[in-house]
Parts: sequence; C-alpha cells; structure tokens
Amino acid sequence: MKPIVQISLDLTTIDEAISTAEMAIRAGVDWLEAGTPLILAEGLHGVRALRDRFPDIPIVADLKTMDGGYLEAEMMAGAGATHVVVMAQAHEETIKCVVKAGKDCGVEVMGDNLAYKTMVDGARRLEDLGCDYIVHHIGYDERRGIAARGERMPSPLDELRAVVDAVKIPVQAVGGLSIDQAIRCPEYGAPLVVLGAPLTIDADAFKTADGDLESSLKLICDRVHAYGDISR
Repeated sequence: MKPIVQISLDLTTIDEAISTAEMAIRAGVDWLEAGTPLILAEGLHGVRALRDRFPDIPIVADLKTMDGGYLEAEMMAGAGATHVVVMAQAHEETIKCVVKAGKDCGVEVMGDNLAYKTMVDGARRLEDLGCDYIVHHIGYDERRGIAARGERMPSPLDELRAVVDAVKIPVQAVGGLSIDQAIRCPEYGAPLVVLGAPLTIDADAFKTADGDLESSLKLICDRVHAYGDISR
C-alpha cells in the first residue's frame, strides 16, 4: 500500500476547517478528517461543507462511536464521509452495526483502540469484527495528564510495531507525534500518516497552528510519499 497523509481538522468552525483543508490539499495531503471538535461544533453540516468544497477527496468522520452505530455511520455517509470511526471499547454489537452500515452505505470503517485494556488486543478485536483500518491512538487527556505529573508521556510509536504485526489491515498512529515521528510511521509498517495536534493544530486552542504551515505540510507529504509501497 502506498502511504497516505491525512490531516485531522480538529477545529471548531467550518470556515477555518475549509481554509486549513485548502492549504493542506495544496501541500499534498491525501485525506481530510472532520475531527471530533468539528463534529461536535458543526455536526453533519461540517462534513457536508467539506464534501461540497472537496468533492473527490476522502473524508474521515472521527465520530468515536460508542453506541447507535448504524445510525451514526449512515448519517455521516449521507453527509459525504467516506470513512467513519468506531471505538474498540464499544460493545461488540455496536462495532458490528457500524461495519454493516459501512457495507450498506459504501463507507470504510476505522477502528480506534484508544484506552483498550491492551492496545494489541483492541486492534485484533476491531479487525476480527470487520473494521477496515486500525487507529492506534494515545489520547489527548491521557498524554496531558501523564505529562502534568512529570512522567514520560506515552507515544503511539511505543507499541506501533506490535499493533502492525498483530493485524493484517492498515494501521495509523495518532496522539502527540512530532513531525519526525509522524514521518517515520511508514518505517513501522503503518502507511496512514495522520497530522493533527500539535503538528498542524494548536493543541490548547483547537485553532490552526501558527507559522508557515503550508511549507511544513508540503515537506511532510513529500517525505511520506517518497516511501513508496509500505512493506509490513
């Protein structure tokens, strides 16, 4: 699989999401993610706005679904999402419902192993229940809480290779990665590189990061795409 760069639009207004997405696409980003803050603030309207502006770009709706799986996936598919996210912590029936909705509505399902009892077991569970991708995820609150106690902040890279080796479906790593770490994800066999906070989004204000973001994104995209096909 050739590497894919995804930007997480963890923003709270449609206008800023569209503006940031336009810059990201110019820089070479492949997929757009309607991040959870955007979905909370704008809901289906945010996803529709992205689809209207970018008719041919894959759009991930980061729902973090825990219940009501079929309806949530169906609604986001109707708004133009091509991918939806369900949590490994959800009940087995919820994950099955999201997978069924994905098949019925023509969207792919990303399973998120955030806070599962073990990350590898969470990834295996999601694959066994029919998900198309794994989101290997160290959460925002978890990272910040641990750092505030003066302890080493966990990184998705800590167990990324183990997760990749445990499943046959593509994996992406999410949660506090530096630019260099994000670029290295394909080295671990994870072809989906996600750019979000703190790389492109201010992790405190949920606003687009300052600086020459477009040049940084282009550099990241060029380096990630240069990997070619990712071996596992």
